[in-house]
Amino acid sequence: MRKTTAAITLITLAAMLAACGSPRPRGPSNAVIARALTGAPGEAQPSTLVSTEIAYARAAKEQGQFTAGSQFAAAGAIFHTRNGGVPYATLAPTLENPETATEWGPRTVLMSCDGSVALTQGRFKDPEGFVGNYVTAWTRQTDLSYKWTYDVAGRDNPQPPPRQQFEDGDIVVTAIDSVQGLVATCPNERIVLTPAPADSPVAMGGANVKTSRDGTLRWRWEHRSENDKYVVAEYFYNGAWVTAIEESFGSAS
Repeated sequence: MRKTTAAITLITLAAMLAACGSPRPRGPSNAVIARALTGAPGEAQPSTLVSTEIAYARAAKEQGQFTAGSQFAAAGAIFHTRNGGVPYATLAPTLENPETATEWGPRTVLMSCDGSVALTQGRFKDPEGFVGNYVTAWTRQTDLSYKWTYDVAGRDNPQPPPRQQFEDGDIVVTAIDSVQGLVATCPNERIVLTPAPADSPVAMGGANVKTSRDGTLRWRWEHRSENDKYVVAEYFYNGAWVTAIEESFGSAS
């Protein structure tokens, strides 16, 4: 996976997973997150996706993971399993909500200039205690909300070592996570939108490439072989095309 150095750290969020998984969310409120992330040029506002992810995770805890998945899914949404991409509308009725929902939180929000398409990349912890990465693609709806169109995840292999246990009274400094907002440059008189490269990892997908309405972001997913799930995205930034997300998931999902 590669991340562009053009990423701008917009806000630090401590214990994102804990905020999603606790009955009374801890950490910054949605309003604080919105104030910190608002200010991206054009219609693209990463705060909207962060708020949507938090609402989705809360719904998963309160209503059931797969029930919430249906609520936040766009028509035709694809869930990428170890055997390939499956329409979520077909898959969801066969799934039983786990007693404990997966906890997750975004680390990166990638958006086209016009805000029509976005991808979030982050970390999760499943009910069995395993952790890993995920990538979700989103499209903006006519009511300006976002629905997910594609979702893929995979456990870390190997898993990281268990976190150190602390005694009561110990002073603990928690790790700080950064939510990065990557917003495509809006073409203007000084910066002309150049054609996307024909030899990039995204371009190799041919007809499977998905592009935002304004042409400033494109991405694709691929099922390369059994249990080999791949997703890549690039965006137009300051006159050049930059690969922002590229990840292969080979673990259970």
